[in-house]
Amino acid sequence: MIVLLSLAGLVLFGATAGALAADRCLTPNEQKARTASHSVVPLSRAMRAMRAVRPRGEVVRARLCEQSGRLVYVLTVLAGDGKVARASVDAGNGTVIGVR
Repeated sequence: MIVLLSLAGLVLFGATAGALAADRCLTPNEQKARTASHSVVPLSRAMRAMRAVRPRGEVVRARLCEQSGRLVYVLTVLAGDGKVARASVDAGNGTVIGVR
């Protein structure tokens, strides 16, 4: 019985870890290669799109990540009131996917 529960836990944990591993951020070299091949919009365009939604926010961190099979810029935004938000911008076309 304990063996079955342990095995079930490993299977569940393995499935979760596999799903999380699918969403990952690219290394700096991978980012440069994608940008050079024009397979993503420039970061400046993604930042402009974010500013259209959050005009008073300052981007303090930007990452290019794979999420659900597509490339997404994940922008960490600091608002004037000190609140932090995270904006997701589709790296293929530059549209804002969401802000939270």
